[in-house]
Amino acid sequence: MQVVADAAGRLVCASAALPGAVHDLTAARTHGIINALTSAHVMTFADKGYQGAGGAIRTPFKRHHRRPKLSRRQKAVNRAHAKIRTRGERAIATLKTWKILAKLRCCPRRATAIVQAILALHHVEANRYAG
Repeated sequence: MQVVADAAGRLVCASAALPGAVHDLTAARTHGIINALTSAHVMTFADKGYQGAGGAIRTPFKRHHRRPKLSRRQKAVNRAHAKIRTRGERAIATLKTWKILAKLRCCPRRATAIVQAILALHHVEANRYAG
């Protein structure tokens, strides 16, 4: 399941669950998330699991075991990237507060419905406190 958060760390949407173990980049491509963000010119900060996504997706520098260590500039870029990504991680943490997701063992269709219901409740609650 892929989750999209805005710059303030609020949940925007979640994709449908895919059956089995699917890599993050494969799931994002399957759901068309990368193409949608790129065509909308939305710069997106993602983790190392999305390296090679291209388009508007920005990932941190990754050190490979046979290559030299990251330069100071690359480390500084990674630190800045991590600071921005913490906002998105806040959205993931919001989802994880729902106990039902802790031990969710069901078909992808049912998992998608549960997460969509949680998102709807989250949006209602957020609007309630927005004023």
